[in-house]
Amino acid sequence: MSAILLIPAPLHEEGVAVLPSYLLTQIKSCAAFFVENERTTRRYFKKLDKSIVIDDYTWATMGEESTETLFRSFIKEGKTIGIVSEAGCPGVADPGQELIAIAHEMGANIQPLVGPNSILLALMASGLNGQQFRFNGYLPIEEKARQKAIADWEQLSRKDNCTQLFIETPYRNNALLSALLKTLSPNTRLCIAADLTGPNEWIATRPISQWKSAPPDLHKRQVIFAFKSL
Repeated sequence: MSAILLIPAPLHEEGVAVLPSYLLTQIKSCAAFFVENERTTRRYFKKLDKSIVIDDYTWATMGEESTETLFRSFIKEGKTIGIVSEAGCPGVADPGQELIAIAHEMGANIQPLVGPNSILLALMASGLNGQQFRFNGYLPIEEKARQKAIADWEQLSRKDNCTQLFIETPYRNNALLSALLKTLSPNTRLCIAADLTGPNEWIATRPISQWKSAPPDLHKRQVIFAFKSL
């Protein structure tokens, strides 16, 4: 039976040390890799082991027209396949779920491997409600739609006693923070988790009223945002 290994990738280019040591053995057991970005995945594997012969494996990029057909053919041949997204865990706020669904359909053995996930790391460190939470992905770019989404999420957070988590493109972080400070209630607690597992990792949770007095510069940093309304 074909095995599908869901291989986590580092959240930060200098965060390889947090990955479990058994990943290298699992990676080497694969015949093919289906990846979000071949160049960065090759570099990641070389950081784990400089001696690994990258070209010994078959490579395919998720989202390309021929990917699904190739994936199905490898499952039929009983090959061990690795799925790797750009950062974190494949299928969780990253590509991979469509191939994983195909693997289930074809009766393959799915093996999620242990590794860092920015959503869970931010939630763990936030001090917010970890029993009830929701990951929302990206907010709308248009200002009015974005402010409405923030207000709606705050209302749901208050109603359901849940934590709302979301992300933004790094170069738009400061604009999003400005919208959060403008829209959220003063007592709503906002967590900003930046550069998780990297050397400049920084995590803080404060009421909106406190963030307004000293907003951080988040431009081009990898950030997870979370808030909980009282």
